Amino acid sequence: MSEIRDEKLWESGATKIQWVKQNMCLLRHLEERFSKERPFEGKKIALSVHLEAKTAYLCKVLAAGGAEMYVTGSNPLSTQDDVAAALVHDGLNVFAWHGATEEEYTRHIDEVIKIGPDVIIDDGGDLVNHIHTYHPELISKVMGGCEETTTGIHRLIALDKENKLKFPMVLVNNARCKYLFDNRYGTGQSVWDGINRTTNLIVAGKNVVVAGYGWCGKGVAMRAKGLGAKVIVTEIDPIKAIEAVMDGFTVMKMEEAAKVGDFFVTVTGCCDVITEKSFMNMKDGAICCNAGHFDVEVDVAGLKRIAVETREARNNIQGYKLSNGNWIYVIAEGRLVNLAAGDGHPAEIMDMSFAIQALSAAYIVKNNGKFDKMIIDVPEEVDNEVARYKLSYWNFEIDSLTGKQYDYLYNA
Repeated sequence: MSEIRDEKLWESGATKIQWVKQNMCLLRHLEERFSKERPFEGKKIALSVHLEAKTAYLCKVLAAGGAEMYVTGSNPLSTQDDVAAALVHDGLNVFAWHGATEEEYTRHIDEVIKIGPDVIIDDGGDLVNHIHTYHPELISKVMGGCEETTTGIHRLIALDKENKLKFPMVLVNNARCKYLFDNRYGTGQSVWDGINRTTNLIVAGKNVVVAGYGWCGKGVAMRAKGLGAKVIVTEIDPIKAIEAVMDGFTVMKMEEAAKVGDFFVTVTGCCDVITEKSFMNMKDGAICCNAGHFDVEVDVAGLKRIAVETREARNNIQGYKLSNGNWIYVIAEGRLVNLAAGDGHPAEIMDMSFAIQALSAAYIVKNNGKFDKMIIDVPEEVDNEVARYKLSYWNFEIDSLTGKQYDYLYNA
């Protein structure tokens, strides 16, 4: 039971999955362990994550643990059709294709929900929102789930505050082994991978405007600096703004940054970060892109309204000519630039994030019915297990507290 673009593409996808597998030591370890322990035996898992090779390998690891997998993407432009075909070839159920319309994307979400999942693995909150809105009759079957992103967590917390979240969700994004590495190093590298391969332009010497200085923004700014850019940060949080200044960056309002920026990267999780007023202040040739989950940070609809001419400037780059004669360019329609214009985070980074996902899903199943709240933190022992195994694989060792040291710190 699947709905994909072309099953004949499977061999190319299988090659991609094999490449990431050999670079994802944690998931290989879990695949072997889950194959023996079968923690998901007889359970249906509905998963909505950016559907490329690393996600596909996570799906195979969960399937090795006994799960019946129902898979879709979490962004219409990040699904890779050959990877989807490879999963179907291996017997998983996939509903996704690249370039899905809004109607198709919603239908694919619906397909993986209406099977009645026991566990939900979400990236951005679309699955959780969909089941609460359109299939409340299936909620009682759901043991719980996991959320991958900051944006998804915001949506979960909002639901929970209104007492509308009806099953426990583990906040994977808040695990240290996730946000310290995935959000910072993963986003930092993959955003510039996407920009560089799509534009084929130099970054050194350019003014890069990074909107938002959370962990993802820190990574984007850090990598831009490493590429030789002059980095400007825009923020609404005064403490994060101080961090940016002390990290060596210039801080200013977007309306001022718009006048000098060459590249603009939004990483806020909010809407209307770059709007019509900013576009009109930008210099000719300015390039905008988004690294936040949803395509609402760069107001592409507003840009279209004020444009007097549009054209495809390069594959995956749309140009908009304004009334003042300046051309403004947008990469990947304002969608996630690292996935809609690239391959996403490096395999070694997603190895940690997806190990947290897999172990958190197993934690939900093991403790079914024991949770007294709907918002669940990743257990510290899971976070530490992932970190210790990763260090071990890299052949690094760390010290342990002696009994005296432990008492000094915790039993004083």
